Amino acid sequence: MGADLVTLCLCGDVMLGRGVDQVLPHPGDPALREPHIDDARIYVELAEAVNGPIPRPVGFAWPWGDALSILDAYAQAVRVVNLETAVTTSGAYAPGKAIHYRMNPGNLPCLAVARPDVCVLANNHLLDFGRAGLTETLDTLAAAGLSTAGAGRDQDEARRPVAVPLPEGRRVLVFAFGMPSSGVPPDWAAAPDRAGVDFVPEPSPTAAAAITERVRRAKRPGDIAVASLHWGSNWGYFISREQIVFAHALIDGGVDVVHGHSSHHPRPIEIYRGHLVLYGCGDMIDDYEGITGYEEYRGDLRLLYLASLDPDSGRLAALRMAPLRIQRLRLRHAAPDDTEWLRATLDRAGRGLGGRIRSAPDGMLALVADRAGRTAAATPRPGS
Repeated sequence: MGADLVTLCLCGDVMLGRGVDQVLPHPGDPALREPHIDDARIYVELAEAVNGPIPRPVGFAWPWGDALSILDAYAQAVRVVNLETAVTTSGAYAPGKAIHYRMNPGNLPCLAVARPDVCVLANNHLLDFGRAGLTETLDTLAAAGLSTAGAGRDQDEARRPVAVPLPEGRRVLVFAFGMPSSGVPPDWAAAPDRAGVDFVPEPSPTAAAAITERVRRAKRPGDIAVASLHWGSNWGYFISREQIVFAHALIDGGVDVVHGHSSHHPRPIEIYRGHLVLYGCGDMIDDYEGITGYEEYRGDLRLLYLASLDPDSGRLAALRMAPLRIQRLRLRHAAPDDTEWLRATLDRAGRGLGGRIRSAPDGMLALVADRAGRTAAATPRPGS
């Protein structure tokens, strides 16, 4: 290996709307148009019923909790989050949707406190308040100096990757895409004359070829390319053959890391030809704490992924994961038994994907390449 390793800090859905927005210093309009709940403050009450009272207002750092100290320990890491919340005061609810997410622009410091380098916007909630809400979101994030990928005022902007500079002229390029399997409506697709998200209709060979062509055009020697995908179901560990083939095609075509999200809990992890594929990172911040159903997936447990890469090849050198648990709308370090549950569950779900999940002495989890993973890591790909 040549230059120092490049570390990416990756997480899944950051949902700062609804109940989370209501406990922050500048809560927006709590009105909802959901089938069973019409006031966002009810989600706060549900969380309190499970884990105790939440002070109001909380500070902007509250939802991140113990995750901030982990981020501080990896200060040089490139931070990528999926922001699954419109940042708007708009009341123009998107028709035909059961759930709408928005946060008051006055609460944007709650996102900024984590200092994300890239906010992925290609997901199924960014146009919950129409294209006007999307435009306000883009304007608000830009005014705060936060870079966005996967959505824009037109197709060119939506498709433009974020280039995060690294030493020695290297870069991390982040491309972001949304798919119907995660609930992104086709009419949210950006067009030459229309705002929207970078929409991929299906995980097909044609779609993979189009993405990797864009990656090859943008990528320079020494760059690391990340494809951030909002795809797949909310619950379950099954990964479809189509998703696996699609992820492999992206890696074969020059993508270095596949950063998948949309699932409400962590899903299996793969090492393919030495490269990292996260099929579903799980939620990072949300207001689901008091919602019942799907308890077997332990949606209260979260992971913050810290991937160290060889900058010359983009291959995975190490993956560490910080286990967290949401309590009172705040991330806390997971207890040892919860950490072991996550380890055992992900290790079992990811059998045959090139790696095993092991516990580290400091309470973190680590991905360790098995025999198949080491073989894959030694297999070159075109252009590498």
